[in-house]
Amino acid sequence: MPTDDENSMTNVEQAEKYWQQLLTASVISEPEKHIIEQHRDALMKAFARSSFLAETLIQKPSFVSRIVEAFSSKSTGAEPQLSGNDESTNIFSDYKASLSELLDSVKSEDDLLKVLREYRNQEMARITFLDVLNKQSIETSLLCVSSLADALITGAYHWIYQHLATRYGRPQSSGKDMHMYILGMGKLGGKELNFSSDIDLIFTYPEKGETQGDRKSVEHQQFFTKLAQKLIQALNKITNDGQVYRVDMRLRPFGDSGPLVMHLAALEDYYQDQGRHWERFAMIKARVINNDNSQDVKWLTSVLHPFTFRRYLDFTTLDALRNMKKLIATEIRRRQLSNNIKLGAGGIREVEFFAQSFQLIHGGREPALQSKSLLRTLDALTELDIVEADVTQQLKQDYLFLRKTEHTLQQSQDRQTQTLPDLPWQQAALADVMGFATYSDFLEHLEKVMSRIHAHFNELVEESHDTHSDEDQLFIACQDAWRLPLQSDEFADTFRNYLSSSDIAGIYNILTAFKEKQRNYRIGQKGEDTLNKLLPEILYVLINQHPNHTAQVLERLLGVIEAITGRTTYLDLLLENPDVLKQLVRLCERSDWIAQEIRRFPLLLDELLTPLYLGQQNTDIQTSKQGYQLELREAMLRIEQDDVEMVMDGWRQFKLCQQLRIAASDISESLPINNVSDKLTVLAEVILEDVVNAAWVQMQQRYGVPSHLEGDDKGFAVIGYGKLGGYELGYGSDLDLVFLHNAPHGISTDGKKVIEAQQFYIKLAQRIMHLLNTKTLFGQLYETDLRLRPSGNAGLLCCHIDGFEKYQTEEAWTWEHQALVRARAICGDTQLLENFEKVRNTILSKARDVGSLAEDVCKMRVKMREHLLTKNNDKVDLKQCEGGITDIEFMAQYLVLANAQYVTEMTTFPDNLRIFDAAVKGNIMNSDTAHKLQKAYLRLREQYHHLTLADTKYADQSEELDAIREQVTRHWNALFNS
Repeated sequence: MPTDDENSMTNVEQAEKYWQQLLTASVISEPEKHIIEQHRDALMKAFARSSFLAETLIQKPSFVSRIVEAFSSKSTGAEPQLSGNDESTNIFSDYKASLSELLDSVKSEDDLLKVLREYRNQEMARITFLDVLNKQSIETSLLCVSSLADALITGAYHWIYQHLATRYGRPQSSGKDMHMYILGMGKLGGKELNFSSDIDLIFTYPEKGETQGDRKSVEHQQFFTKLAQKLIQALNKITNDGQVYRVDMRLRPFGDSGPLVMHLAALEDYYQDQGRHWERFAMIKARVINNDNSQDVKWLTSVLHPFTFRRYLDFTTLDALRNMKKLIATEIRRRQLSNNIKLGAGGIREVEFFAQSFQLIHGGREPALQSKSLLRTLDALTELDIVEADVTQQLKQDYLFLRKTEHTLQQSQDRQTQTLPDLPWQQAALADVMGFATYSDFLEHLEKVMSRIHAHFNELVEESHDTHSDEDQLFIACQDAWRLPLQSDEFADTFRNYLSSSDIAGIYNILTAFKEKQRNYRIGQKGEDTLNKLLPEILYVLINQHPNHTAQVLERLLGVIEAITGRTTYLDLLLENPDVLKQLVRLCERSDWIAQEIRRFPLLLDELLTPLYLGQQNTDIQTSKQGYQLELREAMLRIEQDDVEMVMDGWRQFKLCQQLRIAASDISESLPINNVSDKLTVLAEVILEDVVNAAWVQMQQRYGVPSHLEGDDKGFAVIGYGKLGGYELGYGSDLDLVFLHNAPHGISTDGKKVIEAQQFYIKLAQRIMHLLNTKTLFGQLYETDLRLRPSGNAGLLCCHIDGFEKYQTEEAWTWEHQALVRARAICGDTQLLENFEKVRNTILSKARDVGSLAEDVCKMRVKMREHLLTKNNDKVDLKQCEGGITDIEFMAQYLVLANAQYVTEMTTFPDNLRIFDAAVKGNIMNSDTAHKLQKAYLRLREQYHHLTLADTKYADQSEELDAIREQVTRHWNALFNS
C-alpha cells in the first residue's frame, strides 16, 4: 500500500525512485546493468507510467533483456501487416515455443508453479513496456495478452496431463489418447483479454471409460477431475512469485454445484434441457483453447452452436435482451458507476451488449455474426446492412479507446480495475499514455466517447413495462435488491426510507444467503425467469404490507420459496395470483408453523387459491363433521383403494389441507379458540373412522371376520382420551387411544387363514397404528399414544370390554380415573360404545373419600410438574406451570370424581368447559368461579395454540399471564384447601 508521501509524488518522481532502486538491486549483473543504462530514457518513461513494470524489474532485473529486445524494431511504431488470425497464431506460437522449452526441464509441481509465474510476469512486463510507450496498438496488445494466456493454460495442461498419465494411465478412445477440452469464455474466448483479468473456463472430455496402461487405472471422470483441479491450482494459487490467473469456474453447467468437468454427452443434455439465457450470451465467445481439430471438438461445436445461435428468433431471446439491458441500466443507476469505464453508462459492457444482441438475434441465420471477436462482429453488422457503417466504425474507435484506457489502468499496478484513478501521479500517467496534455483533456474526451456509446445502447430493444408504476420507488428498490449484487452499505441506502436498520441488516444477510443457495439449484431457464420476477414481488408485498419484523417473515417466506424452487408451477402460481402471494405472506407473518408446513408440503399452496374458503365461519360440530366426511369421501373416491400407499397419502393430504384452513381462520380470528379445537377434533374423528374402516377391510381380506359378528358389526370400538376425548385437539396434537372389542372367548375368524378373535383384534389395532403412524412423503397422519389402555404398555393392544371394566373397577389408579373423565367413544359398534359409556359412568360415579381423592390428585399434579416442567425463568410452560392449563384440567377432573355419585350430570361431558357448567348447575361451584376458570382456560389455550403456530413451546412473561396464573392458583388452593 503506497504511503502518503508516495501518493503525493508526481509520476516523474515515482520513476526516479524506481530507477534508483533498480540500479541498486542486489541481483543485477553487469550485462543487465549495461542494457538498463542503454535504455535509460525509455525505461524511465515507462516507470513513470507503470509501477508494475518497475517493481517487476527491480525484483527480476534478468527480465530486462527480454523486455527491451523488441524495442528497436518497435521504435518506429510499425507493426507487421498480418490478418488478425495470422498475427494471433504467430504470437501464440512464439509464446508456446519459449514456454515449452522451460517446461521441458520441470520435474515437480512446485517447479511448474514457479516457471509459469516467472514466465507470466516476464511477458506481461514486456507487453506493459511496449503498451505504455505506445509501441504497439491496443489490438496487438489484446492479442498478446490472450495468446500468452492460451500458452500458459495449455502449457500447464499438457505438463499435468503427462504427470497424471504416468501415475494412472492414459484416457483413450479407439486406441488414441483422449484429452480434456478447455473452453475459454468471455474476453479470453474472444482473444480480447484484459491485461489483469480473471479467466472463465469450462472443462469437458469426450466420453466415459477407464484409463489404460497402469495398475492404478481410474475412471475417466476421476482422471479429468484430478486434472482440472491441478490445472486450476497451477494457475490460481498465490505463491511468492504471485499468481498466473484468477480462475473462475462458475460458468460451467450447474455453476458451483456442478461437476468440475463433464463428458460431452452430459454437456449436450444440459444445454438442450437446462441452458439459461445468460449462458447463451456467455457461449457467444466460447472457444476451445486447446483445439486439436479432432472429431471430438467438432462434436463439442455441434453441441454449443445450436444452443447459442437459434435459427429462428423467439420472444424469449428478446425478453432476455430486454431484461439484461434493464439490469445493466439499473446497476449503473443504483451503484452510480460514473467513473467506471467498463460498467458505467457508455462503458465497455454496453459495446459488448450492443454487438452480442445482434449476434443472438441474427447469428442463427448469418454465419458472419458468429464470430468470437467483437471487432469483427461490428464489421459484419455493416457488411450485412444491419447497422450503418458510421455507427460501427465510431463504436470500434470508441471501444478501442476504452480498452486502451482499461489496459493502461491495469498496467499501472497489475490490478483488475476499470475505475478511473484518484491519485495525481496515476492520473498524469494515464493522460500521458493516452496522448493528452492534461488529465482534464482526457476526461473531456472520455465523456464524449461514453456518451456516444450510451446513446447507441439506449437505441437497442425497447424495455418491457412492469405492472408497477415507474414512480413506485419501493418496487424499484425491491428489484434492485434481488437483481443487483449490492454491497451492504448500498443495500442499506436502498431501503433506508422503508425499514429499520436492524431489519435492513437482517434482510440483506437472508437475501444474500438465499442467492448463494440459488446458484446451486438446477431450475432451468423458465424457473429462473419466474424467480427473478417473483422475488421483487415478495419483497414488495412484505415491506409494503407487513413492515414489522420483516427479516423474520422473509426468512420464513424464502424457506417456502426454497422448497418450491424446482417446481415452476408453484412459482407461477404465486407470480400470477397476487392474492395468493399476499395470503402466503400474511400466513407466514403470523405463523412460523404454517410456513414450515407449507415448506414441507408445497401442495398446501393450492389451498391459497381459494382464500375465502380459508375463512371458516361455521362453528357447529355436527355440521363440520358432516362437511369433513363429505369432502374426505370425495377425495378418496379418486384413489384406488387397493393402493395402500396412495390411500395413506390421500388421508395425509386431506388432513394437511383442512388443518391449514383451520389455522388460517384461527389467524384471521374468524374462529374462537374453542371452535378451532372443535374443528381439529372432528377432523381427527372423521379421518380416524376412515382409517379404521380401511384397516378392517384389509384384515377381513386376509383373515375373514370373527364368527360371532352379524351384519355390518365389527365388534370393535375406538375410545379417545385426553385432548381428543375432550374436544381440545391442537395443531400437531397426538391421539390418546384405547381399542376395545366384545368377542366371546374361544371365537375365531371365518377366513381362509383362521386366527383367534383376540389375536384378530390385536392385529387390527396394529394395522390402525401403522396407517396412522407411518411417515410418508406427506408426513405422519397422527402420532398415537396407547399408554392409557389397561395395564399401560404391558397390556394388550386391544382389550375386551369386560376386561376393561374389571381393570377400571379393581386395579386402576386415581390418575387413570382422572383420564377416564376425558374419555369419549369415537367410532365403532353402537352396542359396544354404549357399553363403554355405562362402564365410564359407573366408574366415575363411584363413591370416593374426598380427602383421599384430593390428596391423590394433588400428589399426581406435583409429580407431573416435577417430571415435565422445564425450568426457565424467562419463558413460561403454559401447560405445566403453576396456574396453567393442566391445573384447570385437574380441578375439573377432581370435581367429576368427587361429585358424580351425587350429580349424575357431571359425567355427561368429557370437556372441561362443560364440566364447569355442569358443576354450576349441580350447585357444586358458584357461577363466578366457573366463569373465571373457563375464561382463564380459554385464554391459556388460545395462547398455547398461537405458540404452536409460531413454532415454539414456551410463552413470554407478561402481566396478563401472571394475573391469570395467580387467579387459577387461588382457585386451586381454595378447592384443595392448600
